[in-house]
Amino acid sequence: MKIPVFVSCPTGLSPAQEGMRKIILQFLDDFDLELRALGRSDYPAEFPMREVLVIARHCAGGLILGFEQFRATAGIRKPGATDARPLKRKEVISFPTPWNHLEAGILFGLGLPIMIFREPQIAGGVFDNGVTDVFVHEIPDAAPSSHQQSELKQIFLKWHARVSARYYHMPSTP
Repeated sequence: MKIPVFVSCPTGLSPAQEGMRKIILQFLDDFDLELRALGRSDYPAEFPMREVLVIARHCAGGLILGFEQFRATAGIRKPGATDARPLKRKEVISFPTPWNHLEAGILFGLGLPIMIFREPQIAGGVFDNGVTDVFVHEIPDAAPSSHQQSELKQIFLKWHARVSARYYHMPSTP
């Protein structure tokens, strides 16, 4: 039987992002973990935020995948504040789906072991090191080298140990 884990990932991905997602999902499968996600494996019976909580309560861990979903090439940082400043010429800011932050907060609040991956250009909130008790990893290439695969396996092994411990010590649900 596979251990359920909540995966926070946007549903609309570019072909390159989908390739990166598939690498990570293969690791989930290799470690006998079952992906649970709103809009992919589970569909809301009530409002989406409540459904995330319902799904997450039945999971033993959480995985956050920070893929770029919006790109800003112009704008003002902290408008109206004393340290406001416009973006520099050719400066680009990338944003993940806001659901990554919401779902990470729910998973953290439930005390689930969390693993976080992000594309290199994604920063802020849960994707900043030190915000949670976990290290933020870069999403692997769609065709990782054997060295990268070995590193990923080590990352997954450590997280899997925490997820398994949580799963086998969870109170049974009626």
